[in-house]
Amino acid sequence: MADQSALSLEELSDRGTKETLGRGPIKSSPPSLNDNDFEAKEFHPTAGTWLAFLTLAVLTLMVALDGTSISVALPIIAERLKGTVIKVFWSGTSFLLCSTVFQPNFASFSNIFGRKPVLFVAIAFFFVGTLVAGLSKNFTNMLVGRSIQGIGGGGIISITEIIITDLVPLRLRGNYFGILSAMWSIGSVTGPILGGGFAQNVTWRWIFYINFPFIGVGTLFIIVFLKLNFIPASLMSKLRRIDYIGSVLFVACTTSFLIPVTWGGVMYEWDSWRTLVPLIVGFLGIIVTMIYEFKFTDNPIIPVTVFATRTAIISYIETAVHGLALWCNVYYMPLYFETVKEYSPIMSGVALFPLSFTVAPAGAVAGFLVTKTGRWRWAVWSGFFLSTLGQGLFTILDIDTSTAAWIFLTLPAGIGMGLLFPALGFAIQASARPGHMAIAVAMFSFFRAFGQSIGVAIGGVIFQNQMRKNLLKYSEFVSSALEMSKDAAGLVQVVRAMEDGPQKLHLKEAYTDSLRIVWAVACAIIGLAGLLSLLTESYPLTLQLDSDQTVREKKSALQPEDGLKA
Repeated sequence: MADQSALSLEELSDRGTKETLGRGPIKSSPPSLNDNDFEAKEFHPTAGTWLAFLTLAVLTLMVALDGTSISVALPIIAERLKGTVIKVFWSGTSFLLCSTVFQPNFASFSNIFGRKPVLFVAIAFFFVGTLVAGLSKNFTNMLVGRSIQGIGGGGIISITEIIITDLVPLRLRGNYFGILSAMWSIGSVTGPILGGGFAQNVTWRWIFYINFPFIGVGTLFIIVFLKLNFIPASLMSKLRRIDYIGSVLFVACTTSFLIPVTWGGVMYEWDSWRTLVPLIVGFLGIIVTMIYEFKFTDNPIIPVTVFATRTAIISYIETAVHGLALWCNVYYMPLYFETVKEYSPIMSGVALFPLSFTVAPAGAVAGFLVTKTGRWRWAVWSGFFLSTLGQGLFTILDIDTSTAAWIFLTLPAGIGMGLLFPALGFAIQASARPGHMAIAVAMFSFFRAFGQSIGVAIGGVIFQNQMRKNLLKYSEFVSSALEMSKDAAGLVQVVRAMEDGPQKLHLKEAYTDSLRIVWAVACAIIGLAGLLSLLTESYPLTLQLDSDQTVREKKSALQPEDGLKA
């Protein structure tokens, strides 16, 4: 019998009205949580389940900390390990790249081998990568460690979100995803502070060593408290279900596309064959991979039904835009504070608080209200409106912007980004086909990470072009404009080393004007995504739980009625 992921849309639609509960857009007011949502009312997690979930949330915090803490410490690490600008660049990029491309594979493997075994594999990757990076004596070891960490980190994020969809009814997931958003927000904002503090006051190696307690305690708690149903099948039958060709093609082609996107304008010019060839090959390879996945395999890692509705397609695009804007802000806003305001790395992290610490409460409020009302589109629209407004306000930032001013100017974007975290997740899950929730959630994580990779690259291209143009306006920088414009982060130390005077002022003005164009382009992209969101349909949050990997002790309470399960 063919795997369910290979079924056609017509076959899925004929499964019966009960199974497709929640599949169509809302035609009237959504049912009250107290009236019709049986699963939501019957969902009573035990203390052990709560501890397991909190453990997953802490692991999310760990990955967020590790992904952001190294950024402000890179100049110090480069000095200690004698690294070049290119190696410094790759030590940050390799983590995000590997985290992105392996997420769908982890989701597919978890459907075959089970969530817990695959989660342990992801944690093992993260542990090995942390060990290699923390003990590295040169940048080659650092890059290897960061790449392995990225593979594990992507798996942890992906499997964590999938497990929540296994355990929690769709109507109630807002509260849980709100907590995950809070953990990610806290990790993203405190990561640079911890990284800067360790690098300046102790040793940069503690940026990696701090992960070991998280890994040890997290693994123990998952073993003890996360009791999921096993998948009853032999090892050989599971191995036969793996889409080997699709898995390899997806990783190879996505990597081929993202690598030149990240190094374009940094290592090689955008019109260089070293950039264009892998970019074109990767793009065409992704198309070939999708054709293969949709037509030639019975167990695709990315089923066609993931993109079966207009709402799902739009929501994935919006998720990529959300990741693009978020990471563009996380990466370039600290550079504004460090270069233009000349804040220390730690103070630059603190200066991000109005932007970053508003994400968590906004996401929590959105999750609670969506759970309460059963409607999610208002959160998407509000999130894109505030995010667009916030990005537009960033263009006001200049050399003389006061502390009070930049605090209030950065608040709307943080609130908007926070609203979008759970809202886009609801959009994708509500429009997902029964039986494909795991891969839908994994693709949600993938597109967000994909957008993050693109965001840094697009910001870098815009900054370099504008910085070169702006520096050419000043006679003292004509000869060095091309070289100085290639490294936005490297200019931090250049500005700090200069004495106060016209030359330093001109460099700051050029830097600020260049960032202003980055914010403006991001504002336009977010605004277009916001307009696109108007085309989404209002799917209700009543899709039945459809997973074989629920909590063992709660299986009977959460088991759907006969005929409801695919």
